[in-house]
Amino acid sequence: MSDQPNQPNPGKPRELNLKTMAEQFATGLQRHFDMLAFNLAAREAVTDDAYARRAREPRMMPAAALHLNFEQMQAYANDLMVRQLLSDALNLAVHCLDNAHLFLTLVKTQTEQGDLSPEAQKEAQEAQREFTRMPIDQKFNRLEERFGLMSDLEDTLVSLGFALQALARQQGIVREPQVDENGALSIELQAAKPGVAAGDLWKQPDDLESMEKVFQEGEKITFSDEDLQNILLTIGVFGRKLFTSVSRYVKEIRGQ
Repeated sequence: MSDQPNQPNPGKPRELNLKTMAEQFATGLQRHFDMLAFNLAAREAVTDDAYARRAREPRMMPAAALHLNFEQMQAYANDLMVRQLLSDALNLAVHCLDNAHLFLTLVKTQTEQGDLSPEAQKEAQEAQREFTRMPIDQKFNRLEERFGLMSDLEDTLVSLGFALQALARQQGIVREPQVDENGALSIELQAAKPGVAAGDLWKQPDDLESMEKVFQEGEKITFSDEDLQNILLTIGVFGRKLFTSVSRYVKEIRGQ
């Protein structure tokens, strides 16, 4: 993935490198994996006594009647962790889509016009500004329309967005805006096949299988620890497939 066009920046041109973009994506994904593992381990280790001691340490209770006990705090902290994980995962995926669109736009313009004139740079910049403002489903549509790129995980990312919407606005309860024609929110995640040894699963599609989480309208969204890790695995698979498709497109349009 070494193809690299000039970025539209008349003042100081610099290069966008597809390999570097993919490496930056992997770095961000690793940080999220590590943070999730740390949070899950911390949750397993925390005790009622330790929580009570820390709560008493400042010697103040600004609203003592609203102080959460250990069980209540566990549930509250878990909800925050799930919302943050979904937000981080989707932001990573959106950033991946935005980078891919910019790269493809520059490559297509260079290939068709031979160089990036000031006018071409301006058009590319405007196309990118428009793309970054689009909802995620429209981003997928634009990549398909302009470059013929499709993702088999598009529905999953859109569904994760609906799940985050329900968690942020409706205390995790699935409502009409999030359900399909069957009255349910379905989220298809990637997971390791039974018996698969540890390894870079996001790079090994043959070692993966799909698992579906289905929430009916009125049902509360819940994810197991394994589900949360599989969400990040799914984002990793998505990113790798996208960058691979971008690389293939570049080779095809340049006749390589």
